[in-house]
Amino acid sequence: MTGRTHDLAAFTALNIVFVTHPPPQMTIATVIAALGANMIGGLLPDIDNATADIWDKVRGGRVIGHLIQPLIGSHRMISHSIFGLAIIGYLLKNIILPVIGTVILVDMNIIFDALMIGYISHLVVDSFTTQGIPLFFPIPVRIGFPPNKHLRIKTGGLLEKILIFPGLLFINGYLIYTNYQFYEIFLRSYLK
Repeated sequence: MTGRTHDLAAFTALNIVFVTHPPPQMTIATVIAALGANMIGGLLPDIDNATADIWDKVRGGRVIGHLIQPLIGSHRMISHSIFGLAIIGYLLKNIILPVIGTVILVDMNIIFDALMIGYISHLVVDSFTTQGIPLFFPIPVRIGFPPNKHLRIKTGGLLEKILIFPGLLFINGYLIYTNYQFYEIFLRSYLK
């Protein structure tokens, strides 16, 4: 899937979790940081691709991407697996976010959750592509839905543009429409 589809899929997943598991009271800074972390999480599995959209978000990202890519391997390998998810989750929870938390005063548990929701949404959406994902890396089997590779979606293809992206927009609109009062209460608590 393209970067914009991953961004929207990450937001959709966060929206679903928001509606089904109402978050605790948090500061507006935490809300904004969680939205940003979710978008980063939605692109993070593509750190193994030096030309991925995530590197456009970082100053000098293309250079960093070209340095990191040989260490991680080819695209859609370790970072698109449960093993990669566990490694990234461990590094974020125990090293990266605690360091960032000394500078940015937000609830790092919510930031971690939002980032991981985005990361998992990336894996789910990529499993619908023709390439699938190596979910059980290092076992060399790619998992995809539907199981028949010929029925899956081509990255950047017509089905992604006319079915997946609009479908994600529809899901978000539906969630906001059907849970309007919940969103209104949540937003009013910050606009007092």
